[in-house]
Amino acid sequence: MPIVRNTHLCALHILGLLWLTLIPLSVSAQKERYPFVDYAANRMHGDSNSKSFAHFAKRWSQLQAGKHVQLNIVHIGSSHVQAGTLPHSIRMNLLRQPQIKTGRRGMIFPYSAAARCNNPADYRVHCVEQVDLCRNVYEAPQAVLGLCGIAVTAHDSLTTIWMVRNEYETDFPLDHIVLLGYSPDGVTPWLQLPDGSQIACQRYDTPTRRYHYRLPQAADSLAIVIPCDSAQQFTLTGVLLDSDRSGLSYHAIGVNGAALKDYLKCPFFTRDLALLQPDMVIFGIGINDAAAPDFDSAVFHQQYRQLVDSVRSVNPNCALIFITNNDSYKRVKKRRSVQYRVNENALAVREVFFRLAAECDGVVWDQLEVMGGLRSMKQWIAARLAQRDHVHFTVAGYRLIGDLFSQALTDALKEQMSDIKK
Repeated sequence: MPIVRNTHLCALHILGLLWLTLIPLSVSAQKERYPFVDYAANRMHGDSNSKSFAHFAKRWSQLQAGKHVQLNIVHIGSSHVQAGTLPHSIRMNLLRQPQIKTGRRGMIFPYSAAARCNNPADYRVHCVEQVDLCRNVYEAPQAVLGLCGIAVTAHDSLTTIWMVRNEYETDFPLDHIVLLGYSPDGVTPWLQLPDGSQIACQRYDTPTRRYHYRLPQAADSLAIVIPCDSAQQFTLTGVLLDSDRSGLSYHAIGVNGAALKDYLKCPFFTRDLALLQPDMVIFGIGINDAAAPDFDSAVFHQQYRQLVDSVRSVNPNCALIFITNNDSYKRVKKRRSVQYRVNENALAVREVFFRLAAECDGVVWDQLEVMGGLRSMKQWIAARLAQRDHVHFTVAGYRLIGDLFSQALTDALKEQMSDIKK
């Protein structure tokens, strides 16, 4: 099937995107370069006792055996996920595993259609017209949000949002598109391919707010065209790059600054999640909760149980992985100077995650311990793996975290599959 490309839109900054295709360092090379990382702690805790994780491992083995399996992993977090480097690193590491086929690219969002909103590097977004941004971190979100926790509202006469693929190591099949959104004025978007052809919406489902489009040919870029007359508007809450082909799909859901309470503000969270049919959900929410001055571990636990209940209502057998917070510091102003104080709430968050895993048949990846424990962030900064805000990582740091997580996950899956064969 021919691929339609827009050569102007696909002009890449090659040097800036080399990280997308770099092969991970070997474990021995990592240990030599980063001796402060606790590689012995790099494992999944509780995987041997989790029935839901064993169920996922069985489906993973079926996919490796060549059976028609659509395996879906959903990674939910905040800025660590929205930035895209971490989830894409994990995605590509998993897709490099033997006999694992590539499934759909999955749920994405055109973040940078709005001003001052960063986008993952494996796809680019271009929009000339002004759109209104709404995120779940707002005190009272004006848009009715879903799984992505973010929305853009178009009100210009013809808003065009181009989405261009930037990563070519893996050929993601693309059979159809599902737009998530709504319009009080009955506005229906169409899709446009780089050759100018237009694709009308073939089906709209009102209760789930889904617009379905079938593509006549494969394309690595497309535009969402939103026609609004005066006083009309359309709100976009997500884009699913879909396919009927079997394989592994890794969906990344992230909003800068998001805490647990923010995802609980999204009325369509569960209905949107059902569209993805998750086999595993990776929870990476907690860094912003722990940074709040009124952090309460009991409330944190309660809110996580609500989110877990939403996931399990979609798939009772869904495997759950809780990622403990990375080591981080709080910014403290003292007179005219700025200092950083270690955030010991990371220990309380860690305790809650282990408790949740025991209660909910989940698994824990102890990122805090793997990093080197409390105050290890200083060493990550010195090694240029973390930023000087003492919270976020550099591209190299996110790649290392992604490699470590991927290794722990695949090791646990191999162990489970060996048990299945016995």
